[in-house]
Amino acid sequence: MKKRLESILLSIEDIEYFISQKSKIVAALEDRILKPAIRMKIITISEQFNKLKDENEFEILSHFDKDDLRGMNAVRNFIAHDYDSVDDEILEIVLRIHLPKLKSDILRILN
Repeated sequence: MKKRLESILLSIEDIEYFISQKSKIVAALEDRILKPAIRMKIITISEQFNKLKDENEFEILSHFDKDDLRGMNAVRNFIAHDYDSVDDEILEIVLRIHLPKLKSDILRILN
């Protein structure tokens, strides 16, 4: 369980690093190299949450907003199954609002 949360945290920190290379979320999402990297990290985050669910780690999952987890899974599905039509505005909302909240929750759980 701890390893999965640390993996999610590392992916969030990787995304933060990608964004820092352009200084703005929108600029990172316009970059031909960073945008696919950000998308793959979002998939990784969602997959780790799915593995926690598969492993019946419901106590840990209860510390996260269910709508955030559903939203991450929905975005993951859009990225994985309809890669070219993922709206950058949706990705920006995930990066600006949901990932910082998930990061905060993970840090609280790990501490």
